Amino acid sequence: MKCCAVVPVYNHEHAVGAVVAALRAHGLPVLMVDDGSRAECAAVLDRLAAADAGVTLLRRAQNGGKGAAVSDGLCAALAAGYTHALQIDADGQHDTADVPRFLAAATATPDRAIIGCPVYDASVPKGRLYGRYATHVWVWINTLSFRIADSMCGFRVYPLDVVVPLLRRTRIGRRMDFDVEVLVRLDWAGLRICNLPTQVRYPEDGVSHFRPLADNLAISWMHTRLFFGMLPRLPRLLLRHFRSAA
Repeated sequence: MKCCAVVPVYNHEHAVGAVVAALRAHGLPVLMVDDGSRAECAAVLDRLAAADAGVTLLRRAQNGGKGAAVSDGLCAALAAGYTHALQIDADGQHDTADVPRFLAAATATPDRAIIGCPVYDASVPKGRLYGRYATHVWVWINTLSFRIADSMCGFRVYPLDVVVPLLRRTRIGRRMDFDVEVLVRLDWAGLRICNLPTQVRYPEDGVSHFRPLADNLAISWMHTRLFFGMLPRLPRLLLRHFRSAA
């Protein structure tokens, strides 16, 4: 297994340096994807890439959304010869101390996606916490299973030989809907998933780019698309369910 970290970045100049340093301390090459950040953040990313040969910067000309940045990063990682990519957000929410656990799980089961299942502390906004359950229920419906414990956590490891072909043949949500949709479609494709608990915190000075109206509408439309995409797959999903229960 040859793994790198893919870090989508959009105006996270105050947090991204610590995230990159922690990833490098674990021995991971880092691919930062600048999703059209402002000049202040772009300058920080330039400095990080110039200071360490293990840090690469991929720059998008304009902001396209988290999904667009992650997709570009995953495709670039495969083209660079990596077999797996650890996706992690640039805002410092995720516990980088868990990186070795995620890499160990990916090494032991290289044909699976390793996805984070958040364990929140008191910093989590209650609206965000409870709102996630609407998505959880729809994901369980659209996969006819509980195989995906949490589809919204941005801390995960992908096998690139499975996820990149999916990205190339299917247009998946380009913004906050990406993390959910790509996992449902990978599950439909038969990729096995390993759920790992991981601590998630919301820093007081954290930067969120979630757009309540636009992103909730996009996520609602995504669930609708996935539901109607699930229907023709229903016999195969039911067969898979009964085989796993046998």
